Amino acid sequence: MTSSLSAIQVLLIDDNPHMRAIASAVLKSAGIRKVLEAGDGGAGLQILREHAVDLALVDYKMFPLDGVEFTRLVRNSPDSANPYLPIIMMTGHSGKERVYEARDAGVTEFLAKPITAKAVLDRIQSVIWKPRPFVKTEGYFGPDRRRVAAPGYQGPFRRAIDAARDAAEPA
Repeated sequence: MTSSLSAIQVLLIDDNPHMRAIASAVLKSAGIRKVLEAGDGGAGLQILREHAVDLALVDYKMFPLDGVEFTRLVRNSPDSANPYLPIIMMTGHSGKERVYEARDAGVTEFLAKPITAKAVLDRIQSVIWKPRPFVKTEGYFGPDRRRVAAPGYQGPFRRAIDAARDAAEPA
């Protein structure tokens, strides 16, 4: 896997320089040679405008622009450099509310600190080798929140009321 990762460029955004050094060392030990760093979401957005980034690792809590707002801007801003960018959110506080907020903003994967090399590589492998399709609804744009399609799922019009409505409409 390391040789295939040498071609990707990763954006690492964390306000803690020590955490950036640790995460950067983990990425480089995995064979990733191109790691761009930023201290907050605003600086990360600027880097996205200037460089072709393949993946972002983003801290949850930063000032002035945190990881959740960074993700929302990447996904929904009309001038976004890449709304389909895989985003892995890192945080030291992995409570259910934070996970849901990150997911609802459009994060691709979630990673609890303290990070381990295995956890980082597992998430990277997941977003690169097994990408989920993107979904656009009125209130959400991002990776499909369902990780696995339910067996026997017959599509959005699977309910009897939907079938009845479809039968009543002229073809």
